[in-house]
Amino acid sequence: MKDLLNRIQLRHLRLIHSVNEVGQLSIAADRLAITQPAASRMLAEIETMVGKPLFVRNPKGMIATPIGEVLARHATSLLQGLAATVNEVGAFATGKKGSVRVGSVTGAAVAYVVPAIQSLMLGSGGADVHIEVGPSDVLMAGLVNGDYDFILSRVSPENDPRMFDIQHGRVETVEFLIRAEHPLAKINAPSITDLAGYNWVAQAPGTPMRQAVEETFFANGVALPDEIINTPSLLVMIAYVQNSDSISPISSEVADLLVSSKVGGIRSIKIRKSIIISPYHLIQLKNVQSSPIAAQLRARVIAALSANAL
Repeated sequence: MKDLLNRIQLRHLRLIHSVNEVGQLSIAADRLAITQPAASRMLAEIETMVGKPLFVRNPKGMIATPIGEVLARHATSLLQGLAATVNEVGAFATGKKGSVRVGSVTGAAVAYVVPAIQSLMLGSGGADVHIEVGPSDVLMAGLVNGDYDFILSRVSPENDPRMFDIQHGRVETVEFLIRAEHPLAKINAPSITDLAGYNWVAQAPGTPMRQAVEETFFANGVALPDEIINTPSLLVMIAYVQNSDSISPISSEVADLLVSSKVGGIRSIKIRKSIIISPYHLIQLKNVQSSPIAAQLRARVIAALSANAL
């Protein structure tokens, strides 16, 4: 075991990571562009080095043993670090000042990430910045896979919070997007009951915003609409609302952006008693070293979150 550090190779780490991720040796072999017999021999080689089996087979596939879990966890971390190194070196090689990837829920992207990026670019022109907006479960999976330096998201139930550095929570308040001539536009501070009977264009069932709105309807004895168009796309929501009496729940940050931008034919309404969504947080994997440019962007986001702390 003492010479494991000198004997284990990058190809071994990639195989351990792939088998642990997909649970099938054949699929892992395809991912690595090697044959299944070659993958089987390589796995046997690693197990000989370690002196214990790394995976056990069951009807559902290959499951990591306790020592296999340890190796898989560290293999994933090392491969993520290597990928980050390659990205950062590539950015510098093309004349940029580094690379940073951020994932965020929509409201946080509008309120905190975009202003932080704009501030960063004033002093770090040439940085290679990537921002992706999506639901929390997708963002969390991406963070674990090394796709992001940090995210603004809610912690998914399937993730162990102890894996992450979690801080600076913020809640979102729900408003409703409507067309300018909508009947609800004539009501000052409408109640939930005033929203009864109007169809929705909304995020998918199970998302935090959808849950918060549904629970508020249930709590007030208001039936959900017969017709609900499910979409994660803000553009689809806008297009649908512009040409119908449907309503679309969105965060206040997004509503403010759309109204201030004077997007044609739409407005937002706030209901009498606000609907609050569970907090999102700034989340980063523990024990992962950020690049200087990622650390700078993260610091700007934290400063903005701290200035508007719960």
